[in-house]
Amino acid sequence: MAYSEMVDWISPHHDMATRLSRTSGQRRAARREQKKSKERDDPEEEGRATWKSRVGPVFSCLGCVVGTGNIWRFPRMVANNATHGGGLSFLLVWLLFLLIWSIPMIMIEYATGRYTHKAVVGSFRELIGARASWCGLWICVTSFLIGCYYSVILGWCFYYFIYCAVHGLPMEPEEGLQIFTDFAMDSRWPVLTTAIAVSLACLFVLRGVKSIEKVCTTLVPVLLLILTFTFVWALTRPRSDLGLDYLFKPNWAALSRPRLWIDALTQNAFDTGAGAGLLLPYASYMTRRHGVVRYATLIPTANNLISLIAGMTIFSAVFSTMILLRPQATEEDIINILTGCGPGNTGLTFVWLPVLFSTSGSLGRALACLFFLCLSFAGLTSLMATVEQFAHTLEDWGVRRVWAVLTCLVVMGGISQISATNTNILTNQDFVWGYALVMNGLLFLYLVFYVGTAVYREEIINLYASDDWHLAVTWEWVLKYLAPVEAAVVLVWWIVDLISSQVKYGPALYEVGTETFMAVVVQWLGLMLLLIAGNMAAVYFFSRRTPRRGETSRLIEERT
Repeated sequence: MAYSEMVDWISPHHDMATRLSRTSGQRRAARREQKKSKERDDPEEEGRATWKSRVGPVFSCLGCVVGTGNIWRFPRMVANNATHGGGLSFLLVWLLFLLIWSIPMIMIEYATGRYTHKAVVGSFRELIGARASWCGLWICVTSFLIGCYYSVILGWCFYYFIYCAVHGLPMEPEEGLQIFTDFAMDSRWPVLTTAIAVSLACLFVLRGVKSIEKVCTTLVPVLLLILTFTFVWALTRPRSDLGLDYLFKPNWAALSRPRLWIDALTQNAFDTGAGAGLLLPYASYMTRRHGVVRYATLIPTANNLISLIAGMTIFSAVFSTMILLRPQATEEDIINILTGCGPGNTGLTFVWLPVLFSTSGSLGRALACLFFLCLSFAGLTSLMATVEQFAHTLEDWGVRRVWAVLTCLVVMGGISQISATNTNILTNQDFVWGYALVMNGLLFLYLVFYVGTAVYREEIINLYASDDWHLAVTWEWVLKYLAPVEAAVVLVWWIVDLISSQVKYGPALYEVGTETFMAVVVQWLGLMLLLIAGNMAAVYFFSRRTPRRGETSRLIEERT
């Protein structure tokens, strides 16, 4: 039987059958041929926008995931799970999820984007069929909604950078809280700063991969230099070692708390962008010469190292400064500062850090400016990825780039203003859609299972690459047996913990509050039903046929 006839006959649902669609000799011959073509251009890349340098995708993907989640969210999440004796337990679980969740998920995003040359929705359609477009839309919309409130926080960073450069820093936390309240809750400044954030992100992706590459290769190195400088400053502060001692002190009893595991998984997904679908459009600009296994291993690891550096910086600075300001302060008092959310989960970053920097005089003021500039750069490169995902999706549907970006400017600019004018809504959106990243990961797993884990690993990752690390079969085992279980357990654990907490402390389960079970149900279910209904209508009106087989085997034929 000829290979083309075999592909027509094999169903993508049968992993074992598809695994036999190539002989081992054919695989070896394909690898030899790809190695020969390592240095020459691939014909299928002609006329397609691609990264022009080796460092371009590295800095761009790193800029996509290194954001305020590393610097604003990570230290607070560590502190929330270190209230009973130390943060090492959380850090170990957080690193575990890097290996068994984030890296496998990111590898799917990189490999899928490089193979299909499309954004998330187009990739699901290419590999599964039109009926699965709603899966890609769910991932795209949830990431877009995260980007809408994320742009508000980025606007705050812009404001605080200017404020620290022009005005004096607050000397007391009450003064710091008053400054934030006057700005974020009692003025119209957030409307302007959010609009500036969205406009800059749209401007920088207007020319596609060319402008993204230039901006990220400029901003990301500067961001890393600023973060390194503030890290060294924090470590040289007197008594900074007490903060590090607490950060790395074990508290094994904390491992029995469901919240720690839930927070560790969601924070690692938030840190690395795993499941957000933001890396997939960037990967669509990759060629065979870009190693997705290498990128998916090294970039998330570097990203987590940056989060750890940010956490060490914050813990060292807070412990050192509080001991100098209030010698009678206990360890519990200091941790309460780190965990104090404040309005919109902002207590530490926007209320306390300016106070901490003020203790160093004019040097502290300069450091405050650098810190918020660093936050601004980090947030901007991440928001650019959200805009690119939106624009790339519309481009896949035939919309010109300029109109796609302008549409994103209008839609994101409008929705983000809701969170800009109400911090309770911002807190709600962070609570609801932050956990949706786990659901997104399950949808990416569905894509791989539909194709077949063996076929995906061999055809889409290993054989399609000309210069990459070989992906072992262990990856298949992680996806088949570990990733679905951990995602399901964490989601169920989170729901049970949320319900039991409301039953014990209130509000009532039927109430749709800021951080309630019903708030999640209403928004998740509403979005899912809307997307599925729209997908079914689109398939009925625009694709009156049901394919005899999935799109995967056809696409593999074209790529072979």
